[in-house]
Amino acid sequence: MQLLANVLIDGLAYGMVLFIIAAGLSVTLGLMRFVNLSHGAFAMIGGYAAALLTREAHWSFWLAVPTAVLLTGLLGAGLEALVLRHLYHRSELSQVLFTIGLTFFLIATVNALAGPQVQMITLPPLLAQSVDLGFRTLPAQRLFVIAAGVIVALAAAWVVTRTRFGVWLRAAVDHAETAATLGVPVRLVQCSCFAVGAALAALGGVLGAELMPLEPYYALKYLVLVLVVVAVGGMGSLPGTLVAGVVLGTVETASKYLASDWGSLFFFVAMAALLAWRPQGLLRRAAA
Repeated sequence: MQLLANVLIDGLAYGMVLFIIAAGLSVTLGLMRFVNLSHGAFAMIGGYAAALLTREAHWSFWLAVPTAVLLTGLLGAGLEALVLRHLYHRSELSQVLFTIGLTFFLIATVNALAGPQVQMITLPPLLAQSVDLGFRTLPAQRLFVIAAGVIVALAAAWVVTRTRFGVWLRAAVDHAETAATLGVPVRLVQCSCFAVGAALAALGGVLGAELMPLEPYYALKYLVLVLVVVAVGGMGSLPGTLVAGVVLGTVETASKYLASDWGSLFFFVAMAALLAWRPQGLLRRAAA
């Protein structure tokens, strides 16, 4: 029973980190139809920024995290406005090659500034302590990660379904030219989506630093996991991305508890099984 509780709680926390990072990529891949393989680099940049602000500049965690997330979002908006927007109508191969090149550039830049060592984020006393749940003493940071994932999921669902921006987004995706003639600011919607996606990746990089260490090749090492979550959940489906992140995160956590020598094998076995069952994604309807 103790082992099951450990697997479920740690798996849920890990799955929430995967979801937060993957949510923005799901939007750019599934809705904007843009293949952005530099997405993992934004998670790395956010994590590194928070680590440097808390450790070197001695900022409060509660100030450093939103600052790192905001700066990463602004970086994403700047790159989209100046460079990436010109790739929207290029071939997928062009998008892949450019964003992979951008990833290596960002990795080199971050490592030149911060060094090759693993970066640690200094947690505040509130998150560094443990919480007694009765059946297990759990690090408060795990509960914070789970709560953050729930908040991101609810906020994303509200924005997409209940706000004018969500209407603009769906219109810009389905019929961009028609939406533009009706007064929808398509360029603003695209830039905003990319910026929010980069900011969410940064938030995931910060919150998941203990589960996914901030190392030199973080952007490439964890990109595959995030892509798998998006594919299994269904590109463009935020509920699907949430379910896929939790399911796959729990599977990998269970494999580490029960068969640590097998590494991430069960993660990819679960991926293959889920895609064989639902090729279009867990919560996305098949095309007619």
